[in-house]
Amino acid sequence: MLFSVLRNGNLNGVEKLLYLLILVFCVLLSLTVHELCHGLAAYWMGDKTAKSSGRLSMNPLHHLEPMGALCLFLFGFGWARPVPVNPWNFKHKKAGMVLTSLAGPISNFLLAFVAQLGTVLLFQVLYTTGEVTVGYRLAEVCHMICYYLVVINLGLGIFNLIPVPPLDGSKVLTAILPARLYFWLMQWERYGFIILIILINLPFFNSFLYSCENVILSFYNLLIGVLL
Repeated sequence: MLFSVLRNGNLNGVEKLLYLLILVFCVLLSLTVHELCHGLAAYWMGDKTAKSSGRLSMNPLHHLEPMGALCLFLFGFGWARPVPVNPWNFKHKKAGMVLTSLAGPISNFLLAFVAQLGTVLLFQVLYTTGEVTVGYRLAEVCHMICYYLVVINLGLGIFNLIPVPPLDGSKVLTAILPARLYFWLMQWERYGFIILIILINLPFFNSFLYSCENVILSFYNLLIGVLL
């Protein structure tokens, strides 16, 4: 995503700077919502570890993981710094772990849907408004924010469902696996980041993620068409 902005010959220097600022805002907002929802879900399930660690916050600096944020800037999918969770505090340990792990991706899918709805509505405003005014420019900026929020949140939600540590999908998987398979999977946890970096650089993997995004986006558009 970052490279597409920088290489866009239709944008001047000021417009590229504006697009980059929008991109930064959308990345930080998406990561923050993702991790905040993890923490809130854990808190509602009986674990106050995230709250005592100061992670129930909308401050993006509390949740930022440099490598994951960089991947989100460059490729459209990444991760944040995991919220600390103690499953022994959950009233129902397995259910608590599954719900807490899924809370982040679900929040991204919901945010992406709201942003796609905003994209459709704002496009209609821009399409029907012929005169370029201050209001038109403001709607244009809001449209770009919604567009990036859709792309980033779909990528973040789908990517984090992959069952590779430390992503959320692995936590869901380990919560439902038998003990023998759980301990086997945990042996690979130390190699999680290496596996992720390899996956990110595989062309078929990127194609798979983008295909998943397109399927979900098509469903959103269908649902929005029904609602509107």
